[in-house]
Amino acid sequence: MSKYSKPKVAVALAVYNGTEWINEQLDSILSQEGLEVTVFISIDPSSDGSEELCNQFASQYKNIFILPNVGKFGGAAKNFFRLIRDIDFLDFDYVAFSDQDDIWELDKLSRAVEVLTENEADAYSSNVTAFWPEGKQKLIHKSQPQQLWDYMFESAGPGCTFVLKKNLALKLQDFLISNQNKCEDVALHDWFIYAFARSRKFKWVIDHEAHMLYRQHASNVVGANVGVKAKLARWQKLREGWMVKQAQLIANILGYDSLWAIQKLTRYHFFDRLALIKNIHKLRRRLRDRVALALFLLLPLKNGIFNHRCKRLRR
Repeated sequence: MSKYSKPKVAVALAVYNGTEWINEQLDSILSQEGLEVTVFISIDPSSDGSEELCNQFASQYKNIFILPNVGKFGGAAKNFFRLIRDIDFLDFDYVAFSDQDDIWELDKLSRAVEVLTENEADAYSSNVTAFWPEGKQKLIHKSQPQQLWDYMFESAGPGCTFVLKKNLALKLQDFLISNQNKCEDVALHDWFIYAFARSRKFKWVIDHEAHMLYRQHASNVVGANVGVKAKLARWQKLREGWMVKQAQLIANILGYDSLWAIQKLTRYHFFDRLALIKNIHKLRRRLRDRVALALFLLLPLKNGIFNHRCKRLRR
């Protein structure tokens, strides 16, 4: 990339029943300053006219492309993995990920490129400003210092803030093409992408600034985890073994399930759990998340559901 040319960014946008928000999101993406943006849209077959609306945008703008219909995904992770596998990244400098319902500030992408360049990093994520229909806003802080094993237990923040350099994007693309079937049960694409990058020794930077509005509504897959009700729902999900099973699954797919923390988590014996609690500061970035994980590890198994060794993947 010449120092006189604008960075070229491929934006991967996953859509499902998003007509209520797509106009505002696409307008904010197309208005990004200081870059050349091309939007690639993958649509999970919808019932609200999302296909028609996206096709209208594609007919109006030469830098919007709709990927062919390949059937039902049934989840955002599979849709984003499809985008990563199918977009040709060779002509771009960076790859960004977009949800259908957020609003990007005009410098969202240029800020990411600036931080990546200054830090000589391969991947970027950031804090976000959550907002609700009634007008409430709240900064969601994700930029705590990265820890030795945090990528085994959490994402680097919302995937809609992620921007990857081309080299990392191509490595991720090759991996997902070669391991498509193994990744079918991955629930969160952002956690997986962060784990892939960190486990392959790519440098990741988490920005303390927030340059996008992160919409909160009833259809959010994860959301901002704000309020007592949201925290109780997260705790229930944790108790049901979701986090443990996803951590084991991702570790198995990426080939780091022999690492100390994953071995302790898989055996889940009493002294294994004590060892993990002793090293809790290495597992999560935020203090309250460390406390929640430590409390979880103190509890006995619930119906033995954590004894999950991904046997199907090893066949």
